[in-house]
Amino acid sequence: MRTPQNGQRGPVDHERRDQIIAAAIEHFGHYGYKKTTIADLADAIGLSKAYIYKFFDSKRAIGEAICALQHDRMREDVQVIVDDGKAASDRMRRVFLALARSTLLLFSHERRLHDIVYSAVEEEWPSSKFFHEALRAMVERLIHEGRDGGEFERKTPVDETSSAIMLVLQSIYHPLLLEQHMDTLEGDAAVLANLVLRSLAP
Repeated sequence: MRTPQNGQRGPVDHERRDQIIAAAIEHFGHYGYKKTTIADLADAIGLSKAYIYKFFDSKRAIGEAICALQHDRMREDVQVIVDDGKAASDRMRRVFLALARSTLLLFSHERRLHDIVYSAVEEEWPSSKFFHEALRAMVERLIHEGRDGGEFERKTPVDETSSAIMLVLQSIYHPLLLEQHMDTLEGDAAVLANLVLRSLAP
């Protein structure tokens, strides 16, 4: 299931829409999301502002489309791990590491796109909320499967356990919490995963 798209409209011309998104990623990555206007994007692509507005009703709608792409990639990477049928503890550890690596890839190569993800979380864009909900559902699935397989303790309510794990995971992918430990993120993810797994042990 793909992230719902808000603010997109107009003709179903996927090639042109993708061209606008690609140009926006490049422009936002160079100048920053907050400093870029629709007029800047129009000049960069060689289109009129009016033409861009046929596809997106605002700069935020373009940012939302970019953010949805990033979140979809992260969610799909995690879903592959959750679905692979190995031990729940192994999958939980790999979810931590996959989120850390996806975050590092995004912010190391396209640092200024941090502005978009920051805005998405700060303003509660649909793509951010959808990703959080999808990730929580996958975490809950791993908890249930780990309990069914005897790997995880069964006394703590599942919703309490999943809420705690989501709070820990936020320190790995949440843009408001990343600046302090980008250089150690992958190692930190491994430490946090080990701590969580010890707490889940029966």
